[in-house]
Amino acid sequence: MADGTKKISRRQFLKASATAVVSLAVVGSAAYYLRDKSSVKKTGIVRPPGSIKEDDFLYACIKCGLCVQICPVNAIKLADWSSNLSYGTPYIDANIQACDFSCDAIQCAETCPTGAINFKIFKSAGDKAFEELREKFNGNIPANVNAFGFQILAMRKVADMGIAKITDKEMCLAYHGKGYEGPLGQHHALLRPPGSKERIDIAETMVKREVCDLCVVYCPLGNEAIELKETGNGKYLPEVKEGCVGCGVCQMLCPTQPKAIVIEPEEELV
Repeated sequence: MADGTKKISRRQFLKASATAVVSLAVVGSAAYYLRDKSSVKKTGIVRPPGSIKEDDFLYACIKCGLCVQICPVNAIKLADWSSNLSYGTPYIDANIQACDFSCDAIQCAETCPTGAINFKIFKSAGDKAFEELREKFNGNIPANVNAFGFQILAMRKVADMGIAKITDKEMCLAYHGKGYEGPLGQHHALLRPPGSKERIDIAETMVKREVCDLCVVYCPLGNEAIELKETGNGKYLPEVKEGCVGCGVCQMLCPTQPKAIVIEPEEELV
């Protein structure tokens, strides 16, 4: 009686093995091509806040998508074949939806199971801020002092996704002393303005500024990250400072096309 087992000859085995080796070589070459092709800095494309160095990130990230699911503004996406990033890895495109830090606790880092997005740096920064506050008040923080607020700000300061750059000052409305009136954003995206508890749809929020300063007014890190400096004759220009962490809010809100201000990622994303 036949036992149902399919037997193959040595020649068939060797042929199948050779095919597999060739297939792996092709896949490997394709992977190398994609890696080489994507090894450029793309303005506005950054990893989530707290991501470790790119080479280590690619090994640590298991593409689970938990960071995508927990982001309250849907800023984080998983790369597809058209993105020129490592397939399935998380990224943020500031042109579409910036990280506005409105989750407060940096939830993407908190939920990452492998440390590819490293929550330790945020916890350390928050703990240090709390201890400094305790020392300021001799160990007794008054009830009317928002200690968590100090911790949140400290955590934001170590996000280090990238840095804002003025692409062309001639594109900047403020540089020509011009104001802006219209929707806060050119497409539907979410933002929690500084000092607010509610998120808004930027496409449905109308604003009027005598001199365009959207990148400054709505920056989650405030004047430590960006200021509007007068250049003379009623003209101004945003000045990016050391406190900028590349969240992308300024790029998302900039009303000019092309954008007068963009985010350059901290390092090449491959």
